[in-house]
Amino acid sequence: MKNKKTALVVGSNGVIGSNLITYLETLEDWNIIGLSRRGGHNTGKTDYISVDLLDADDCKNKLLPLTAVTHIFYAAYQDKPTWAELVEPNLTMLINVVNIIESIAPNLEHVSLMQGYKVYGAHYGPFKTPAKENDGGHMPPEFNVDQQQFLEKQQVGKQWTWTALRPSVVGGTALGNPMNLVMVIAVYATISKELGLPLRFPGKPGAYDKLMDMTDSSLLARATIWAATTTQCANQAFNITNGDLIRWNELWPKIAGYFKMEVAPPLHMPLQTIMSDKVSVWESIQQKYKLEKHRYENVSSWGFGDFVFSWDYDFFSDGSKARRLGFHEYIETEKMFFDLFDELKNKKIIPDFNNGPVRNVV
Repeated sequence: MKNKKTALVVGSNGVIGSNLITYLETLEDWNIIGLSRRGGHNTGKTDYISVDLLDADDCKNKLLPLTAVTHIFYAAYQDKPTWAELVEPNLTMLINVVNIIESIAPNLEHVSLMQGYKVYGAHYGPFKTPAKENDGGHMPPEFNVDQQQFLEKQQVGKQWTWTALRPSVVGGTALGNPMNLVMVIAVYATISKELGLPLRFPGKPGAYDKLMDMTDSSLLARATIWAATTTQCANQAFNITNGDLIRWNELWPKIAGYFKMEVAPPLHMPLQTIMSDKVSVWESIQQKYKLEKHRYENVSSWGFGDFVFSWDYDFFSDGSKARRLGFHEYIETEKMFFDLFDELKNKKIIPDFNNGPVRNVV
């Protein structure tokens, strides 16, 4: 096909990368290569490569043949205990990929970088809302900022361009991901229901009534390709969100209704503590409802749940820049949750307790 493009999706097994590949596979003018430590099963449209991006030699051995790459979509992430420790591995992985591909792929057109609201200091506490792409920076360390600064310097005088996508909390169903709020809620609700408990919001009391936005992973995938292939988006950052705002005090009872559960007042309970001993409960649920035997640690990002549910301050950005430049898609966040819960049921990750959900129950 004329003008066939080749996408290199870095972090192909995560919530963001896997949904990006799913979307790319629907487009006729793309070849797709997925990179991750775990690799993957090749499909008719996507080839997977297992690589340790922190190992320079492994990167060279695995990436040097990829001379046809035209677009790098970088969504890899290496988790560490502290903000400072995140910088070195996450910057190193990006540098290794870009340096090698740039040196061997003569038709490289674009590098897409996945960021987040840490750019705005959201992880430190209350930040200016709505956050805008041109807001002032904050005191380092912050790996998202270092990654963007690397691309800005690397791109000077080059033919290729870059974009930085800044989603809010991303909704998806990929397993084994350290930042999967939909899975956190689904598994927490499933275990609560099995134990005969009401669904209590486990976060800080102040977090229950604050405003926040979210980003559906499929919508993010479409926005990512739009930004990477639209000339006027070159060398810029974009907030990408569903287009609406939520408060847990309104959405939480509806989530309880989906699972056909009673709702009870919030009670601050650190999930990393109260859910750490629930492995046997989860395994019994899998056995009872004939679910797929996914390991408990692959479906329980409790630390991330505690992080999100601790935000006792408004947490949202201004997404109008992308709309002004032509990306007009949106999705209702409530619908996103229910659709993703349905997907988890269809994949037999959580039970379908009563042969279908009841929605909009408050």
